[in-house]
Amino acid sequence: MQISMTVNGDKVTREVEPRVLLVHFIRENLGLTGTHWGCDTSNCGTCVVLMDGQPVKSCTVLAAMADGHDIRTVEGLAAGGTLDPVQQGFMEEHGLQCGFCTPGMMLTARALLDRNPHPDDGEIRQAISGQICRCTGYATIVRSVQWAAAHPPGWDTETDTGTDDGGAGGTIEEEVTA
Repeated sequence: MQISMTVNGDKVTREVEPRVLLVHFIRENLGLTGTHWGCDTSNCGTCVVLMDGQPVKSCTVLAAMADGHDIRTVEGLAAGGTLDPVQQGFMEEHGLQCGFCTPGMMLTARALLDRNPHPDDGEIRQAISGQICRCTGYATIVRSVQWAAAHPPGWDTETDTGTDDGGAGGTIEEEVTA
């Protein structure tokens, strides 16, 4: 059967078997291997992608069910050579260890921040509760999402020097004496 969808902003049309899972379609037909395939039972969450902005476990969605929908994979987070704040947050706060769960975690975090730009710890933990990480203990993942919430899309990496000045550059002391 023929299916068409938008993946990371690009319209794709392919011929697929009706039983092909979305995770396999993304990895094998489109070559986007950032979407990981883990437990194959929808328990681990490593295969999460965004379908019309909502996190879905792509190991439980047939590719045919995604026909006509907008799919976003981890490869679609960065824009114009600039990392998404979620990706940057995972780097800044060491939100990954082995990296296997990271793409799904990042997409879940992006969906959370899109609907709630300022989640508290409990909301972050609730959002990622359907995903398993065996390495981090989740504390660094939560901090990574908090970092991303504090640096929404469009924040300026050139002027954000790591000071607590809202990314304006300089130091707090400079602001007080100015």
